[in-house]
This record gives sequence, structure tokens and C-alpha cells, in this order.
Amino acid sequence: MAEPTAEASSPTDPSAAPRITLTREAADFAMKKRVEIGKPQAALRVGVKGGGCAGLTYVTDFTEDPPRARDLVYEFYGLTVYVDTRSLEYIEGSVLEFQNTLMYRGFKFRNPLEDASCGCGLTFSAKPRKDLKTI
Repeated sequence: MAEPTAEASSPTDPSAAPRITLTREAADFAMKKRVEIGKPQAALRVGVKGGGCAGLTYVTDFTEDPPRARDLVYEFYGLTVYVDTRSLEYIEGSVLEFQNTLMYRGFKFRNPLEDASCGCGLTFSAKPRKDLKTI
């Protein structure tokens, strides 16, 4: 598997290293998916929200809107990715991969902060990173 490469920029530090990464396969999947849904120039928004049986749910969505004030903006293999800084408390260091199995086809988070996950694999609990500085 190729190592993820990215150019990072953020509202506060344009030279900051990516705080999450995407594999080439995940970026390729996202670029094909956005064409399928009729948003060929959309950015991928990545984050978490409260809910689900384990407490938190991973969120991915395609948006044609500009980044929000609290977003970090990354470029992975030609795909623009927005990450809400509030979500970083739970997903910093994660790698977003593409998974294709008999039961599931889509994004899979490999999250070093994940404590436990639900049987479905879409919800999780995590030890939040209290030492992070969010914007």
C-alpha cells in the first residue's frame, strides 16, 4: 500500500502536518463517489458526531461549500478534505482507508484513539485528547 501524501493548510498554520491521513484507495473511492452523486468538484468532510450505540459516530460527507472557520483543509492525491477541529479530539492520528468486503464497501477509520467500537463498526468510543489546541 502506498504511503499517504498530503499538502496541508489550516487557518492558523499553513505548513502544519496533516493530523489525519487518507490512503490512495480511499481518495480514489471518494473521487469516484463524488462523480456518481453529481458533485465532481466536492470536498470530503470528515468528522465525528455524538450518537450510536458506542457514543460517537464517524461522519463523512461531500460538500461543495467552502471550508468553515474551524476546518483544517488537506489535499490527498487530488482530493480536498475538510476536518472540523472539534472532531480532532477524537480522531487525530486516524487513517481513512477504503474497505471492500462482502458486508461493507466504503470508508473505514483506523483510529488510534478508539477505545471500543460497536459490532457494526460505525460507532465508537474514544479517549478524547484534552491536550489538543482547537481553533
